[in-house]
Amino acid sequence: MILEHAILPVIPGREVDFEAAFAHAEAIISGMPGFVDLRLSRSIETPNEYLLLVHWESVDAHEQGFRGSPEYARWRELLHGFYEPFPIVEHFAEVARVG
Repeated sequence: MILEHAILPVIPGREVDFEAAFAHAEAIISGMPGFVDLRLSRSIETPNEYLLLVHWESVDAHEQGFRGSPEYARWRELLHGFYEPFPIVEHFAEVARVG
């Protein structure tokens, strides 16, 4: 299992609209093969920034499966207009866990 990490810099003043759009986008990503779970958190110090954490079964499930799917076009349509600048997405493999 891998963890996708993205800081989502939402255009200031568009946070409420972003959260509403994300509520629709959740159904798209959660139905994808290889999807495990997702967390979206909002920064307390920088309220227009969000942290997206998605567990996938593999990098391929995210990169080829989700991003290569027709459903990704709808995800992009719902969310990509909110970001400035566009987020950097990275994948992580767990090396330790406590608790």
